[in-house]
Amino acid sequence: MGRRGEKKGRPVSGWVVLDKPVGMGSTEAVSKIKWLFQAEKAGHAGTLDPLASGMLPIALGEATKTVPYVQDGAKIYRFTVAWGQERSTDDLEGPVTKSSDLRPAETEVKALLPKYTGVIMQTPPQFSAIKIAGERAYDLAREGETVDIPAREIEIGRLDVVEHHADHTVFEVECGKGTYVRSLARDMGRDLGCFGHISNLRRVEVEPFTSEDFVTIAELEAARFGVQGEDKPEPADDADAIDVPVDFGAIDALLVDTSAALDCLPQIAISDDAATKIRLGNPVIIRGRDAPVEAEEACATARGKLVAIGAIEQGMFKPKRVFAG
Repeated sequence: MGRRGEKKGRPVSGWVVLDKPVGMGSTEAVSKIKWLFQAEKAGHAGTLDPLASGMLPIALGEATKTVPYVQDGAKIYRFTVAWGQERSTDDLEGPVTKSSDLRPAETEVKALLPKYTGVIMQTPPQFSAIKIAGERAYDLAREGETVDIPAREIEIGRLDVVEHHADHTVFEVECGKGTYVRSLARDMGRDLGCFGHISNLRRVEVEPFTSEDFVTIAELEAARFGVQGEDKPEPADDADAIDVPVDFGAIDALLVDTSAALDCLPQIAISDDAATKIRLGNPVIIRGRDAPVEAEEACATARGKLVAIGAIEQGMFKPKRVFAG
């Protein structure tokens, strides 16, 4: 019997930049990855709907401390809007609520794009995780309630037409945190007078990760067990249980280093002695001709390994969040 408070799993750290398949929920994906790596801790940086595919960055171990930096990063989606129907969920899952025989010309669609570029106000979908009076909007919507969700400010870096067809258009959008692509489809359909909903949605980038960082469930399983398909073991009832003895070297090699999430911060190289002091919570003097004197947030590394996130004040690095060596 394990001791009280004893952690289960391995103290493995890093990012899994998962190419999530359609049909798998974000929570399910995190549980699967945690089991495959037998990790102590896991979490994701931004929910991806079950009907959507693509990039779901999953943090393991110490990388969970860097999740906010990835959540705040820009995201790129490739999505298809089917014209002629609006649906309750703004995607294929919900029933049709409005329909039209009108179909937009490509020139009409392109003429609309400037309205949806830059800082705009957007109303989230009825079926969303937004909290209304302490309850999730999708729970209220499933009970048949129509919720008044206030519009909020979002930022669209760019919105391009990739392909246009008679009954659907393929777009690519680069957007900031909090953007609902389903709302884009709904609102463009209303503006064009033909209605619309998302029929395909794929997230292709989450800053700072790119498609080159993608890894699939099949690739992870092959690395973990050396087998795929029906021969691979299934997760135990206890997702944290270490039930399959194996060399984790191959699967650990597929991790992206924890520090990759902090590329947006100034990088400060420090000595081993300074790293020891910082890990004890002590500030240190930053040396070097190019070292910043002031910074609200910076990343300290020793021998290329992440040591801490902190502030630089008057040439002193003051740790706020320390990482295990």
